Amino acid sequence: MLPSVSLLDSFQFSQFTTLLVIYLVAITAEAMSGALAAGRRNMDIFGVSVIAFVTALGGGTIRDMVLGHYPIGWTQHPEYVYLVISAGLLTTVVARYLHRIKRVFLLLDAMGLIAFSLIGCNVALELGYPPVVVVMSGMLTGISGGILRDVLCNQVPVVFRRELYASVSLAVCLLFLGLRTMEVENNLSTLVCFAAGLALRLLALHYHWRLPVFSYQQRWE
Repeated sequence: MLPSVSLLDSFQFSQFTTLLVIYLVAITAEAMSGALAAGRRNMDIFGVSVIAFVTALGGGTIRDMVLGHYPIGWTQHPEYVYLVISAGLLTTVVARYLHRIKRVFLLLDAMGLIAFSLIGCNVALELGYPPVVVVMSGMLTGISGGILRDVLCNQVPVVFRRELYASVSLAVCLLFLGLRTMEVENNLSTLVCFAAGLALRLLALHYHWRLPVFSYQQRWE
């Protein structure tokens, strides 16, 4: 979720407009992915709207509540609510055609993950939190919406099932902090983190990179 305007101004990088566009595209794509998940569970229009909303804006909401950052971003920008709900409802009309652009959705989702993670890190930094909280803030923003979507749809969240998703968010947050520690210029560090995170996520999808799985089947006597 995008922080308040005053916080955004303090980011001070010339690429902000690009990041804002990516953010808007990302919440739209996430809302549509939430609507598709709701459709697979045969939810009604209200259910579709709720799942679309929490998928797109849930991560930022959780982050703001955890950090005590009020008012919560989307309450100050109701246009984001209109955007994600409209995207969710539109998905119910065009869903039959979306399988043809699956790769585009994966790309948009990857862009959203990176953008959300960087925004979450910046919010925590502006509020003066220590590095470990900055990393957690970035990850909360990046992955919480997908977790809420999967839980509400009665599925094991994707981030807990081998995919390099949360790991990508973690890597981006750590790289962002590392570059900041080395006093790399803010514009450059943001662009490097975005490019590196996007490349890692797309490579993981292409080569099917996975985390080790812990499987324990023994029954307790």
